[in-house]
Amino acid sequence: MAVRIGFIGCGGMAQAHMRSLASVKEAKMVAFCDVDSTRAESTAAQFGGAAYVNHGKMLKEAEIDAVYVCVTPHAHGSLEVDSVRAGKHLFVEKPVNINNEQSRKVLTEIEKAGVINSVGYHWRYLSATDEALKVLKDREIAMVIGYWMGGMPGVAWWRRLEQSGGQFVEQCTHIFDLARYLAGDVKSVSAYTALRALREIPNLNVPDVGTAALEFKSGAIGTISTTCILSQGFEVGLRVFAKDLMLHIDGARLTITTPARTEVFNPTNNPTLAEDQIFVNAVRSRDPAKIRCTYEDGAKSLAVTLAAMKSASNGRPILL
Repeated sequence: MAVRIGFIGCGGMAQAHMRSLASVKEAKMVAFCDVDSTRAESTAAQFGGAAYVNHGKMLKEAEIDAVYVCVTPHAHGSLEVDSVRAGKHLFVEKPVNINNEQSRKVLTEIEKAGVINSVGYHWRYLSATDEALKVLKDREIAMVIGYWMGGMPGVAWWRRLEQSGGQFVEQCTHIFDLARYLAGDVKSVSAYTALRALREIPNLNVPDVGTAALEFKSGAIGTISTTCILSQGFEVGLRVFAKDLMLHIDGARLTITTPARTEVFNPTNNPTLAEDQIFVNAVRSRDPAKIRCTYEDGAKSLAVTLAAMKSASNGRPILL
């Protein structure tokens, strides 16, 4: 029997998951909830199923096994709690929240209910990341350098810290998470942010540049930098350094450089499809072993990005 899926939030990231789930034969999308009734109805018409504007009503009425929560960062929290308490397995788009206390409450409910759970950190599912893990096996990582250099999203909520959390928390969370996935948990964070080039943008309180220095529990160190001041496209990636080895994950491509040669591995998979297929399989089998980012792990990445924002605010390193 197919896993019956309901969506809370039908925006851009939800649509990406819907497109991939449409090709997963073990999945069936049956319910779509959005505060914009027109969007909920058009999405339901496109993929088949019922439209809702109230998630509680959807959880009560629709016959669903799992819920995808794909909402703006500040809207996370009660949606996940309500879904889990209704006994639904849970997929949450990143970041899982903009508040550590709320994410801990959700995690407590997940642990009580014992539901399958996953977070949308799709960089973990890149074939380039798989190859990087193979190369790094038995290697000691010394340093990482990450970056997310691009423009400002057009949605109004992104411009407000109290809604998006800022670029560290919302966009660059993928790079922080990938650094954690490859180099391990973070011990401390020290960061700086500023609003330098976009001061004329109305209603903006999100810094437009930022740099965070990380100390990993392993002893490795790193920096991750961001900006949203560019209009000519994005540069996004992570560099990992070990003795006589440099790895560069640039989008989906992996470049491996050693004293002897440089090798380039180009993408061979759709990471969003991979994470969706694995989540659906986990729900069907009740076996989460292949899920690469649980809610607990996603909450750890959130804690690192929030620590960076706190350090930038108070001028002191933050221990995790």
